[in-house]
Amino acid sequence: MRPDGKDFTAAERRVIARCRSPRQVQRYLNGLPYNTEPPPGGATLRSFRGVVSHRTAHCLEAALAAAVMLEQHGYPPLLLSFESIDELDHVLFVYRLRGRWGSIGRSRDPGLHGRKPVFRTPRDLALSYVEPYIDYSGRVTGYTVVNIADLLGDYDWRLSAHNVWKAERVLLDAPHREIRSSDRRIDALRRKYAAYRKAHDDKKPLYYRDRDKWTELPRGHW
Repeated sequence: MRPDGKDFTAAERRVIARCRSPRQVQRYLNGLPYNTEPPPGGATLRSFRGVVSHRTAHCLEAALAAAVMLEQHGYPPLLLSFESIDELDHVLFVYRLRGRWGSIGRSRDPGLHGRKPVFRTPRDLALSYVEPYIDYSGRVTGYTVVNIADLLGDYDWRLSAHNVWKAERVLLDAPHREIRSSDRRIDALRRKYAAYRKAHDDKKPLYYRDRDKWTELPRGHW
């Protein structure tokens, strides 16, 4: 069940109050250090409560946190999940504004953050990530858009103090729509990526087309 104001802590209410729009949520998430899940703690999948408490988030934690924040302002909790050939999947919060689709995301790669609400369909939005997804091993093979609240029912993915691994499992199990791409094109993009990293002290590239459709990036090593 969607929580109301009394279910949140004072700190959580303050975050929600100042994050009323997708742009404000993206900016809040950009300000958090990326959760690299270092040892000895091991892997995490924190709820919105965990993100606010620990002040760090990886991609799925950021997507879940965005869903909780914007659900309080009338947006449905929609997530877009990518499948990649190297099994390093990526998840975004997605929304529709004035008939166009946009996204909110965090990543260690600059091209996998948010997109402005300028895309006609969720598929068009998903396709904008195909080229930036290319690194030494990544390649998008499919995507899905789900209402995470519908999939999880009474499971407490919003405010649990524990890891919410079921959220990951239901995304992995959800049927994905195929995204096809040319082997020749992908091989050329992978060579371009590797050459750029080698020539620029291992910095990540920002040479992509349509960067005007990206949201503001966090400061990082790119």
